[in-house]
Amino acid sequence: MVRAMLIYPKHQMVSIFPCNIKVNKMNNGSPGMFILAMWRKLSPWPGGSFLFSFLLSYTVPYSGTLGARIIKLQPGSSHIRLKDRRKVRNHLRSIHAVAITNFGELASGLALLTGLPTNVRGIVIKITTEYIVKARGDLHATCHCQPPEVKTDLDYQVKATIKDENNQDVAIVTVIWRLSPYR
Repeated sequence: MVRAMLIYPKHQMVSIFPCNIKVNKMNNGSPGMFILAMWRKLSPWPGGSFLFSFLLSYTVPYSGTLGARIIKLQPGSSHIRLKDRRKVRNHLRSIHAVAITNFGELASGLALLTGLPTNVRGIVIKITTEYIVKARGDLHATCHCQPPEVKTDLDYQVKATIKDENNQDVAIVTVIWRLSPYR
């Protein structure tokens, strides 16, 4: 039995589940470069988007609780889908407000981190969500950003737009990221 292996920073090997896919982290890579390399390796294959989404949820457990599926990922751009199911609903039979915020933060993080150079890191310092309509049905989050050049610590704002199946805006999630060069 062959196992999928992820090589993390510090070259730690983690076995995830039986399969024949191996993803290597570049020596000098950032987490975003690692995520992008995984996406590029897996997404062309049948079921690759599903497998990538599963591995991402394993790597980032809290965001993995959403069960979001990555549809498209490029440096500075992401498109992800969230299926409407009981696990993400509230008592009003709509998608929970915090699930929507988490969904937007995931979209912003994927877009920004995959666009950052290898010598820059980022962490969320503020999230705000503007709720436009009650969220029902499957949702799509898109985020496009142009990562800045980072020479010293700076705060950078990224917006993710969340739409429903009818292409109506449901929410806009604004995430402030603290970007800094590795020291």
